[in-house]
Amino acid sequence: MTPTLLKIALISAFTTTLACVPNATAQFPVAIPFQLNQASSQRTYQMTASLQTTEQAVHNQINQYRVSRGLPPLTLDSQINAQARAHSQAMASGRVPFSHNGFQQRVKTIARTIPYAGAAENVSYSKGYQDPATQAVKGWLKSPGHLKNIVGKYGLTGIGVAQNSKGEVYITQIFIRRKG
Repeated sequence: MTPTLLKIALISAFTTTLACVPNATAQFPVAIPFQLNQASSQRTYQMTASLQTTEQAVHNQINQYRVSRGLPPLTLDSQINAQARAHSQAMASGRVPFSHNGFQQRVKTIARTIPYAGAAENVSYSKGYQDPATQAVKGWLKSPGHLKNIVGKYGLTGIGVAQNSKGEVYITQIFIRRKG
């Protein structure tokens, strides 16, 4: 198999950094099913058990890292998950590039029900990995900016994973620190 590329990006305090980590292995066999909506010509993504497993794997690995450093685990929040998934799906469909485009809007949407004092986001793109969750987390942990988000004073998180028909996997993790 030819080498593939893992790209990771982060946002913290509304600044963006992009880092790339080369990969020399593997194949990712799971595809996200999608349907083309004839009326709107937009792809409708459906969550599969494998994508939910990938989300949970990211959450578990991030929390294992935090706990190993004496930090409290992050609590998954369904509203934050929904925002993270929507962003991953938008990148997978090509509606937005691999980026943090729309981060401020995602945070504003979350803020409607969760008053926040801080927010950050890590994003990963991969293709050809057997375990995209582990590759994303390893890449984030090697990057000072991503690591800062992971060990930051956040209590809530949301994770979204999407994969397109090309086998490209997009992972978004949003971190929220509640007010008060």
